[in-house]
Amino acid sequence: MELHFNRSNGEIDEIIEALVNRVGVHHPKIIREMILSALKAGQDTDYLADLKLMRTTMKEMRYTNKVFGPYRGRKKVTIFGSARTAPEEPIYRKCVDFSRMLAEHDYMVITGGGGGIMQAGNEGAGADNSFAVNIRLPFEQETNPVMGNNNDRVIVYKYFFNRKVAFLKEAHAVALFPGGFGTMDEAMEIMTLIQTGKNPPIPLVMIDDDQGDYWEQWFQFTRDTLLKKGLISGEDFSLFSITRDPAEAVAYIDEFYRVYHSMRFVGKILVIRLNKPLDTDHLRILTDEFHQILAPGSHFRLTGPLAKEQDQPDLLSLPRLAFEFNNRNFGLLKAFIRRLNSF
Repeated sequence: MELHFNRSNGEIDEIIEALVNRVGVHHPKIIREMILSALKAGQDTDYLADLKLMRTTMKEMRYTNKVFGPYRGRKKVTIFGSARTAPEEPIYRKCVDFSRMLAEHDYMVITGGGGGIMQAGNEGAGADNSFAVNIRLPFEQETNPVMGNNNDRVIVYKYFFNRKVAFLKEAHAVALFPGGFGTMDEAMEIMTLIQTGKNPPIPLVMIDDDQGDYWEQWFQFTRDTLLKKGLISGEDFSLFSITRDPAEAVAYIDEFYRVYHSMRFVGKILVIRLNKPLDTDHLRILTDEFHQILAPGSHFRLTGPLAKEQDQPDLLSLPRLAFEFNNRNFGLLKAFIRRLNSF
């Protein structure tokens, strides 16, 4: 029989409803659609490998939410960098210092769980303030000794794309140390996701060695080649910051959340949740300096939570700034958040 997501499946809808009620779940409407999706996949797909991919993806993402769920109230910083960095190298010690300062500021750290910079990140923050999201590779990347294999904040993925989701879905900031192809891949991905609005704006800080011969050279290439050829725009330089100083990197992350709390779209309206209220003088300044990010006919307005935000009760007390965003200038939106934090 052909299945539909609306309630037109007769007896099948009754069976699913009875199953959901018998098991007991949160948000039963969503679970119903997930069950129907699995059944429809079984009808549509006879290629076993595709079904295995869907099954494993679902299992890995469920476990990801289970591991991170208890820590939703704490901000987290994802750290990327080379697995080949040795503990005696200065950049390794710099990462240890950086992650230690993060823990002192009540952040948790997410790393890839391997050696090098990943181990340095877990070492500085300590196992109690760390997550390791590892990957199963043909040459077997072992979980670093700081996290071990029995820590309840270690996840080992089969698929890279699930691992990538965990790195960014849970992160309130990303720090990039010098690294190889994997580090560059993560750097380009997070910038692309923020640039296109597929990831909320978050601090992206590139921490260079004391000579500035990695990220600062990358910046020169980006400016002298990508920008010069018109392949990126000037506002894209708002997407990231470069420093040699780990203390400055921590301060950069802290500052991002001084006034700004978080954001979400409610239909076409972008709602900015704030840690403190703004006033009409602030609105005037924002309008003068950032009217470019407004959709035609829109304006900045102060508001309380919108009706559709009731699904996040823990955030209802926060003041809001709402407007219709043009869905184009995401680099400028990040600069807008930095301006908010100056009030």
